[in-house]
Amino acid sequence: MQISQHLSLKPYNSFAIDVKAKYFAAFESVMVLEELLSAAGHEQMLVLGGGSNILFTGDFNGWVLKNECKGIRLIDEDDNYFYVKAAAGENWHQFVMHCIAQGYAGVENLSLIPGNVGASPMQNIGAYGVEIKDVFHELEAFHREERKLVTFTLADCSFGYRESVFKNKYKDQFIILNVTFRLRKKPVFNTSYGAIEQELEKMGVQERSIKAISEAVIHIRRSKLPDPAETGNAGSFFKNPIIPTLQFEQLQQSFPAIVGYPAGAGQTKVAAGWLIEQCGWKGYRKGDAGCHARQALVLVNYGNATGAEIVQLSTDIINSVQEEFGIHLEREVNLV
Repeated sequence: MQISQHLSLKPYNSFAIDVKAKYFAAFESVMVLEELLSAAGHEQMLVLGGGSNILFTGDFNGWVLKNECKGIRLIDEDDNYFYVKAAAGENWHQFVMHCIAQGYAGVENLSLIPGNVGASPMQNIGAYGVEIKDVFHELEAFHREERKLVTFTLADCSFGYRESVFKNKYKDQFIILNVTFRLRKKPVFNTSYGAIEQELEKMGVQERSIKAISEAVIHIRRSKLPDPAETGNAGSFFKNPIIPTLQFEQLQQSFPAIVGYPAGAGQTKVAAGWLIEQCGWKGYRKGDAGCHARQALVLVNYGNATGAEIVQLSTDIINSVQEEFGIHLEREVNLV
């Protein structure tokens, strides 16, 4: 067990914000985790996965524990499903690639999402018409205070749009160690969302497969999203707001091109990227903090931006969208 002091967190967050942690250590097992929790005592603590949904606004005056638990295995199957358990420290995209190689269907639409497996249920990650709740079976998490393992079922997690009990009711109480997914033996292709159908045609795909859909999603994402290895970012910075359909229809009178999707129960999900773009932010840059030129939902660090500069830019965007459309944008990225 190695504990580092005043370590730069720049390599451990996809925004590449250069801040320091008072203490930093990694764990690969429950035993090491327990030792680190004992060492940390009651000091401030942050459990880090892939660091892809976090924005550091300053040095972290406490313990940063990096989850490096690894392993993927098939633990059960029935007539319709494979049950695949993945450790929280596994890279999400590599997990998706493993599933596709094995013929486990259901996560292909979630290809190339940055981050690790452990973070996927925390915010119910989703893309192109699929969310974690659609393929989730159960997870195991370690209670920080009670020092015990707890199993959470689908119902226990209370998944919502980019929400779960781990972001509200149980925030900072549990450390997710592994997630078990329920993946189909017979694929159900979801190609209606976004530009997947057009991309499959462009690729010349004659027969649908989970591999082809994954490749289409990867092509689309690479065409409009910056690579965190080259330009610091955390993917979508804002949630797509959900508003009453009546309000959406009223906005359509003034803004006929506004983009929205039915969200059930008299609600409509509005494309936040469209709102931001209409307010003139797409491609905006001040110093090294900017709004990406190809996808307005993505805020970027072009080199040496501080977390505070990124936060200020996001606040300015939120205020301008509120003023123009009467819609409040919520940040999807966690501020620390």
